[in-house]
Amino acid sequence: MNRLAGSVLVSFLLVSSALGQKAAPTSASCAALAGLTLPHTKIFRAEQVEAGKLTPPREPRDPADTKIYQKLPAFCRVVAQVAPTPDSDIKMEVWMPATGWNGKFRGQGNGGFAGEIGYGGLALAVSLGYASGGTDTGHAASGGDSSWALGHPEKVIDYGYRGIHEMTLQSKAIVQAYYSRPPRRSYFAACSDGGREALMEAQRFPADYDGILAGAPANNWTSLLTNAVHNVQALTLEPASYIPASKLPAISSAVLAACDASDGVKDGILNDPRKCHFDPAVMLCKASESDQCLTAPQVTALKALYAGAYDSAGKLVFPGYLPGSETGDNGWGLWITGPAPGKSLMYVFGVGYFSNMVYEKADWDYKTFTVDDGLKAAVEKTASALNATNPDLKPFVRRGGKLILYHGWNDPAISALSTVDYYNKMTSATGEKNAQSFVRLFMAPGVQHCGGGPGPDSFGQFGWTPGMDPDDPQHDLYLALEQWVEKGAAPEQVIATKYPQEGSGSQQKMTRPLCAYPKQAKYKGTGDSSDAANFACASGPK
Repeated sequence: MNRLAGSVLVSFLLVSSALGQKAAPTSASCAALAGLTLPHTKIFRAEQVEAGKLTPPREPRDPADTKIYQKLPAFCRVVAQVAPTPDSDIKMEVWMPATGWNGKFRGQGNGGFAGEIGYGGLALAVSLGYASGGTDTGHAASGGDSSWALGHPEKVIDYGYRGIHEMTLQSKAIVQAYYSRPPRRSYFAACSDGGREALMEAQRFPADYDGILAGAPANNWTSLLTNAVHNVQALTLEPASYIPASKLPAISSAVLAACDASDGVKDGILNDPRKCHFDPAVMLCKASESDQCLTAPQVTALKALYAGAYDSAGKLVFPGYLPGSETGDNGWGLWITGPAPGKSLMYVFGVGYFSNMVYEKADWDYKTFTVDDGLKAAVEKTASALNATNPDLKPFVRRGGKLILYHGWNDPAISALSTVDYYNKMTSATGEKNAQSFVRLFMAPGVQHCGGGPGPDSFGQFGWTPGMDPDDPQHDLYLALEQWVEKGAAPEQVIATKYPQEGSGSQQKMTRPLCAYPKQAKYKGTGDSSDAANFACASGPK
């Protein structure tokens, strides 16, 4: 610690103590954090940012982030690096409101292969009064780039679980130094790989967070990406098998024609797509091929996508995708088929993972892949670092932790059946009665990966519900989590909203209850099916 920063920090802590911890942090106390000593951590910057004066660390990808940046209150920004091993380079930031701190800490998660700090999430959290921390998990890259992992097993561990845990520990220490008291509650909310990170925290580090919101978790990582390469092969090993995006609308229409009305309302949404037994063979081209039908090889490929991956003994390795919602910006055209063979996100993640983390060959040929050998190699090489599949959360439960899972039924990136399976294993491991004391699962009909799709996809899963009261747990799953942790009120339903697309000219929004699994929202038989008031939660299959 340098002498000037150290003296300022000591003076601040003494004054705060003398005032019974009522002294407000100042720009001097923020600057003093540059001299804070933490385990294997270097603080590069500690500065007070004036209200609305943040220069974004990178160009905002979402216009909503720009608006949040412009309305940010004054806050203390700390930039640091954590290096628990010689090959670790975990970048992290902590943002803390200068005034009006709500006494809580919110950890930010990542997507894909991580590689970037979630600045938008940090800004949102601070604007709502939270102190918040985020990390790149140990490498700088886009979320679809896994080349950093090649030859760097410690970086894979940092990505797998160590980066988020270290960020959490050091963030809390920085928060305590700044405010002279620790957070009274800590929360983590993230989706996709962030959902995997969330479950990793609950399983490995039960003391890190009081409440965890895990969306569409990629927690069974080795099996998920084994299935990804299996699916890439199904679509591309034979050129005739590839299903172009131009055929997806016809597939979606055929699925809805077969199954949409069976849940009591014809609305383009399958309430529980497990009940839809759509046979792709009905789309077989009778004459010349067109975008309205499938060739025999395409029918076979589509069946494989719906079925999931099996090993040579006939054991399911990872469940397939559920029918419905194949179209859309966040649908199959992005994740599964891509604009051309080998151009889907499924290819990027599956082939990238096996090339750089499992076989460690940049030129690995996915055409040589077999499910049996691939899964065996993946488990041996990376399961301990990347899988978050332990269903026994007793340590998390004993300290009073609460966990909420959610998943869109029509997720084209991670089959929703995987989360249902993990939930069932968890409740079995802890007992149904005990499980009800700490975990809830909410399945979202018609919703794709973390959002998107024809179903109501806005329910506070990202820590804020646009257009809603910022203190309304009935419409906000994150606030429902906080209410459960802080007031003991377990959520049994939350109202999800589908807002009209910008520029569509429509003002009509759709609302529908999401029910605590295994309950489902059932249409009452009368009234507007776009209004949640005309649905009720009722028993459903597990």
